[in-house]
Amino acid sequence: MGRTLIVIGLLIVGAGLLITLGLPIGRLPGDFSFRRGNVSFYFPLATSILVSILLTLIMMWLGRR
Repeated sequence: MGRTLIVIGLLIVGAGLLITLGLPIGRLPGDFSFRRGNVSFYFPLATSILVSILLTLIMMWLGRR
């Protein structure tokens, strides 16, 4: 449990650093945004895929130990 909390904390810090450096997290080219009148819909497809790949690699790395 402790190792998992450390990894989650490091991921949050890493995301914060990337946002601070100006990396467009959440505004990647594969993210869809629709606006019609007063209604807007945002679907972060590319961001979801990228986060899924990163989390899979991290969990695979932690699982080997």
